[in-house]
Amino acid sequence: MPKTCRTMGSTWPPGTITLEELRRATGDLHEEVEIVLHPKPTNDPNDPLNWKTWEKYLNFGLTLLYSLAIFGLISAATPTWSAMMEELGFTIELLNNGYATGSAALAVGALLFIPFALKYGRRPMYLLSLIGQIAVMIWSAKMQNSADLILTNLFNCLLGALAEVIVQMTVADVFFVHQRGMMNNLYVWCMSIGGSLMPIAAGYITVDQGWRWLWWWLAIILGILLLLFTFLYEETKFMPSINGMPSVVASHDVSEDRKSTDHKPLDLEPIDSIFTTVPPLRMSYLRRLIPWTTSEGSMLQLLHHTYQPFLIMATIPAVLYVALLYGLVTAAFQVSVTLVSTYLPVPPYNFNASQVGLMSIPALVGNTLGTIVSAPFADRLILWLARKNNGIYEPEMRLWLLLAFAPFFPAGLIMFGYAIGLGMSWPIVAVGIGMFSFAMPPMCSIIADAVVGVTFTRNFISTIFVFALTPWVTRVGVHNVMLTFALITVISLASTGLFIKFGKQWRIKTVRRYRTFAERQMDTRDKL
Repeated sequence: MPKTCRTMGSTWPPGTITLEELRRATGDLHEEVEIVLHPKPTNDPNDPLNWKTWEKYLNFGLTLLYSLAIFGLISAATPTWSAMMEELGFTIELLNNGYATGSAALAVGALLFIPFALKYGRRPMYLLSLIGQIAVMIWSAKMQNSADLILTNLFNCLLGALAEVIVQMTVADVFFVHQRGMMNNLYVWCMSIGGSLMPIAAGYITVDQGWRWLWWWLAIILGILLLLFTFLYEETKFMPSINGMPSVVASHDVSEDRKSTDHKPLDLEPIDSIFTTVPPLRMSYLRRLIPWTTSEGSMLQLLHHTYQPFLIMATIPAVLYVALLYGLVTAAFQVSVTLVSTYLPVPPYNFNASQVGLMSIPALVGNTLGTIVSAPFADRLILWLARKNNGIYEPEMRLWLLLAFAPFFPAGLIMFGYAIGLGMSWPIVAVGIGMFSFAMPPMCSIIADAVVGVTFTRNFISTIFVFALTPWVTRVGVHNVMLTFALITVISLASTGLFIKFGKQWRIKTVRRYRTFAERQMDTRDKL
């Protein structure tokens, strides 16, 4: 049975928490393992952590649909490139530059909008982004020149950047630590579904109805999604209050009995009981759909969230590691999408738009298999490892699953690069795509808490590689480009072992910096 979290000593490094406790049954005949809930829920039924299970899954399901749609429309354009080149006279260099512009906008978008999600809530940002994306889809359907191409890519991805971070904010709002691995795997899977299925649909729409109809259909889909969010999505940013006063953690008797002196806090001050006033009632349906929920804090606090992610990333090794690894993985995937759209429509393949779109199926199959294999074990693994560690959870425990999948990524990149570069049969190209896609869900599900900085780095790396792709391929060949990617990822993945072994020591050394950053976060729950 779950229990709320205990007060922890200041000597524990950031990220170390009690995830399980042993509770002796009457007569000490046996022991039962209890999961300790992090973060700590209140006694307020409006607290998303206390929502009914179906309410949580409805809310999270909407965000998954949002992710699927946004990542789908970001990836949808590549099968239309040949038709656009024929009708509008665009060159492959211009189309690549438009794609790279979108990657740069994905990096900047999070910096611009996420502080507002912290200040005013998640709900208004979802709604505003959907309204903006509908307008961009209509603009794309009416595209006439290179300026339209660049600007639609810019605004499309600027607004789409929210999907890269706000969904994970929602996960943190609604689910406990021991549940988030599964949810992040589902999020990454929906990213891949959108990025894989939409190009398939785009290819057939381009052949049957013309490339402009792709954007009209996307506008319709986003309109439906806007209606669903308007009437079904509730704000997940929790503003605790009881008659205007902050609510506190629900009452629990607390007793600390650590078996391991390695993890025993030195300055623990156990709380025997915490009493609350009568909990408030669940808000009405209409009250739960208010446009925004404003947090306390000045505009200066709001603005510092645009640069603090970079300070976190530059001074906390684990965040920098995740940012670089995530960046390389997604950059390699985006480069593969660009290469498929560039090389398969020409000899020896001569694929039409629908056939180019179908080459997204291997990525979908690989990502789906990777999610099926890894998702059920993501949270079970950390519970098992925490149990072996006297109930103590360390963030490095999630890295073991990553290592199990790591070899598939560089191997798939090399197979894909050599197959497409040397004009081998398309099934070999497809197997390579499927192989590195299989490794992506567990590799991308370790995204750190400083998600804005991580996302910026990911898209910054992608932008550099996509902009440099054409001259790079011309100079050394496709197979050598992908070989270089594979070698870089091998080096990055090899560093995972260092974090498993020394990660806790490095976290101990950054305790002061971590707490300084944590105190500046606009997090109402931590102020309980």
